[in-house]
Amino acid sequence: MFCNDVSKPDPRRWAMFVVLLVGAFLPPLDFFIVNIALPSIREELGASASAEQLVISSYAALYAVTLITGGRLGDLYGRGRMFLLGLVGFAAASVLCGFAGSPWVLVVGRALQGVTAAVMAPQALASVQAIFPDSEKPLALSLYGAVFGLAAVIGQALGGILISLDLMGLGWRAIFLVNLPVVALVVLFGIPLLKEMRVRHATRLDLGGMGLSIACLGALIVPLIVGREAGWPWWSWLSLLTVPMLGRLFWLYETRLDRSGGVPLIVPAALTAPGLGRALIIALLFYSIAVFFLLFSVYLQQALHVSALSAGLVFLPFGAGLLVGPLLTPWGRRMLGAYINPLGMALESIGLLGLVWLIVATPVGVQLAPVILGAILFVIGLGQGLTMPTLMRMVTGRVASAYSGMIAGIVSSTLQVSTALSVAVVGGVFYTILGPRTDPAAITQAFIAATLCIVFCLVTGAGLGITLAWRSVANASVLGGLSPPRQ
Repeated sequence: MFCNDVSKPDPRRWAMFVVLLVGAFLPPLDFFIVNIALPSIREELGASASAEQLVISSYAALYAVTLITGGRLGDLYGRGRMFLLGLVGFAAASVLCGFAGSPWVLVVGRALQGVTAAVMAPQALASVQAIFPDSEKPLALSLYGAVFGLAAVIGQALGGILISLDLMGLGWRAIFLVNLPVVALVVLFGIPLLKEMRVRHATRLDLGGMGLSIACLGALIVPLIVGREAGWPWWSWLSLLTVPMLGRLFWLYETRLDRSGGVPLIVPAALTAPGLGRALIIALLFYSIAVFFLLFSVYLQQALHVSALSAGLVFLPFGAGLLVGPLLTPWGRRMLGAYINPLGMALESIGLLGLVWLIVATPVGVQLAPVILGAILFVIGLGQGLTMPTLMRMVTGRVASAYSGMIAGIVSSTLQVSTALSVAVVGGVFYTILGPRTDPAAITQAFIAATLCIVFCLVTGAGLGITLAWRSVANASVLGGLSPPRQ
């Protein structure tokens, strides 16, 4: 049985978690790895600009809008079962993408990847609350944060490497087919570990709530992802205007279902936990850095004329920081308690400001000093590595373990909404300032402005984190102050 009471933790819990971490790694990896491959896909398949955009947006949109449903499926029908089902579906969708003979087959495959990833991905984060005792949760969340962040860095580098190697003449197709041996190994070792991970009392999925949540998130996510590329047509603004109405309708439906004794997709009472709303806002602001990977790649390749492979490898110091940050988190929590989270976002802000300084101090079009650039990217990665696991604990730790799949879906969906918002808003700032120009000076100016927008979001999030930490410290003092502030 899958146990929500971790007073007697399963001795196989760490082996289970290692398998489940693949579910956290593959979805962001496949999101970022495609960015590098788009020129090759366009050349071989003759994809139009709209089809090329759909290769990215179909995956991102469907992944974002179905994450809450995917998390709740794990709560109701078993996290191990849903993980394996999503994993096998993701592999099948990867095969469709890898052997696509036309742009539209590739788009369909990417859409299926998005849906199956949303079933698979929340189970790793949900399992932290469900299978680990409190003493082990910080380490588990640190590992989750490191894997989640490293997927973005590895995706950039691995995409360039696979295309450059042209394994077996596959070219860009290798970025999808590389998922297959990984999935085969996980299924081979995962089935004996995960087949008994299920909840005690499965109930029926709230189909009405699922439909309304997908409609609400879709009305928000789809225009944000495709609106700018499409020139912000009338339907995109109409879609955004319907979001408050759909959100209100969803909430009323869930509240009524809960009062009538049903099992809603999102249990309203679970969202009233003190500080949860502010923690989700911090998550929204924190992941504004997601657009940095895209814009910095544009700056490197178009302003500094760096190759795609080299642009991907530039991010490796960032990845090193992401590895070190989570390892330091348990020590940081003992020393600083709840303040470790805003400290991480402050480090990210300092690193980004350092990058702006380096760019301003370097003549336009000249390569940035590699040692200084590497140190700056390491600091940014270190800040993100400190922030991610503490943020996950800040959110998931406020909800009972029975709802861990639900809250995992909510926090994952929040990060995806943040990604879409940052691409739409910060990316919009970048392209508005850039205008029709494509010279290095214009790209540099636009990138600096966009980076400062990200800094503003991170500083705001750090400020909110300080107020939340202060409140936690105050509450701990009232209760005696013997335990560390709650993250």
